[in-house]
Amino acid sequence: MTRIDKYILSQFLGLFGFFGLVLVSVYWINRAVQLFEQLIQDGQTALVVLEFTALTLPLVISVVLPVAAFAAAAFGTNRLASESELAAMQAAGMSPWRLARPVLMFGLVAGVMVAILVHGLVPMARSRLADRQAEVAEDITARFLRAGQFQYPGASVTVFIRDIADDGRLLDVFLQDARDPARVTDYTAAQALVVRADTGPRIVMLQGMVQTLAREGDRRQLSVTRFEDLTYDLGNLLPADEDERDLRSYSTARLLSPDADLLAATGESAARARAEGHERIVQPAMAPVGALLGFAILLLGGYSRFGVWKQVAGAVVALILVQMLATAAASVTAASPDRWPLLYLPPIAGGAVVVAVLGWVARPRRVGRAGGVVPGATGGAA
Repeated sequence: MTRIDKYILSQFLGLFGFFGLVLVSVYWINRAVQLFEQLIQDGQTALVVLEFTALTLPLVISVVLPVAAFAAAAFGTNRLASESELAAMQAAGMSPWRLARPVLMFGLVAGVMVAILVHGLVPMARSRLADRQAEVAEDITARFLRAGQFQYPGASVTVFIRDIADDGRLLDVFLQDARDPARVTDYTAAQALVVRADTGPRIVMLQGMVQTLAREGDRRQLSVTRFEDLTYDLGNLLPADEDERDLRSYSTARLLSPDADLLAATGESAARARAEGHERIVQPAMAPVGALLGFAILLLGGYSRFGVWKQVAGAVVALILVQMLATAAASVTAASPDRWPLLYLPPIAGGAVVVAVLGWVARPRRVGRAGGVVPGATGGAA
């Protein structure tokens, strides 16, 4: 690696760190706010919120890094052009292909970072997040046992608790199960305790009463039963939680060769699992493609006192088109997993645009009779 390569690479890596930090912060704060509202409403503590937001950070970084690579390459190329460093390199005989070498190295570094995330850290974080979500879902007290509020943990199920004592006792409990309109049951108790059992959480009500209103045609029948203690399985009142895990919590190797256990745990088909694996393989390739797009398109045109805003706009449009193609390919693959080869089309298309632009810029200069450069035949930008 020459000094020029090291210089350009160091410039781009510094900008990459800056843009990556800014974009990750903005994206992560947006996700954190959503999680904060959801978990606080469910009665979770600030530590649980912090843990959940930290587990979403690898996914946020993997999504943001390709965009940060593009921004760093475009901004860095613009700086090199505005300070005439790019013109000096081209005057020294460096072709656009030669100048693109450190940019490619930079893109590969960013791609390796994305690959480490999508193949390693993101599945690990998602697996841990799924486990923690299951643990939180089992915490019945945090989910809906809140004092002074009517709660609706399930369809046609109502719970009200006047207060919760310091030792965990529920005071003045009202619970209504109206899932069966023909048989509505109300439970009231002076005190209650939530206990865990092998089959799930149960509520032990003390000194209470059960009122059941049965409807049969025009006939109404109310039955009342008083009790000293009554144990009820809360699993009968709460909606069943989904036990299926997300494909994204499994390693890429298992997704490319899905076994029966994986398919049973996720409820997905083998084709869908393989499509998810190939989508992970494609994602790191978007980083070098984005970096090269930001560099190559800014080489178009000549020097202008108004800057290179047209080239910057063109690079942004090119990146948006590639991302739109990636989104379309993902949508088609989601509907028809057997079409996973379409996932490789966006980086291939982006690479083709880079090659075409660099080939256009690298065209040999043609000098006219008057000794001037023929318009449209200029290679490079200063």
